[in-house]
Amino acid sequence: MPRVSEEHLERRRQQILDAAQLCFARKGFHETSMQDVFTESQMSAGAVYRYFTSKNEIIGALVNRTMGPLRERLAEIIRSEDPPPPAEVIRLLTTEIVKRSGPEGPLRLAPQAWALALVSTEAAVPVRTAIASMRELWFEYADRLRETGWLPPGTDSDAIAKTIIGLLPGFILQHLLLGDVAPDDFARGVEVMLPGPPHHPR
Repeated sequence: MPRVSEEHLERRRQQILDAAQLCFARKGFHETSMQDVFTESQMSAGAVYRYFTSKNEIIGALVNRTMGPLRERLAEIIRSEDPPPPAEVIRLLTTEIVKRSGPEGPLRLAPQAWALALVSTEAAVPVRTAIASMRELWFEYADRLRETGWLPPGTDSDAIAKTIIGLLPGFILQHLLLGDVAPDDFARGVEVMLPGPPHHPR
């Protein structure tokens, strides 16, 4: 297939996802119909179904599109030559979350996707994959901290990864529902809980 045609198809696919994201942010997953997506995207039902067979498939694609940049940002941070301490990593990552969770931001859909994943096998696949891939990066980061002496020898990297990733949903929920939490709040809290060795520069 010619490259121009592939680019055109991808633009159309993104047009559908942009429209669905707006609809979901306004009305929620359950209240949004496929007709809403057709109308918002200004595409016919047949055109939309050419790319996505169901609303849950659209949701899965949005999960991947939302989490991809967040994973890339975390990978960039932790794979730097001198990885920053946990408090700084959390501050940088929660700053990205804030940027992506405005009134029609993609991360506003995260809590809805988590809830849907509990009752829909189709929706659960991309959500579980996204969480697992983020946890793998935290595991990698814990290993690096142990290798550099920031964490003591014998530290359980798996336990660290499972614990740190649990902070992010808590930040998202507080930010979206209470509106009184900022990246620096979480950074200060993590610094108290994981201060690191006394000799380690910050």
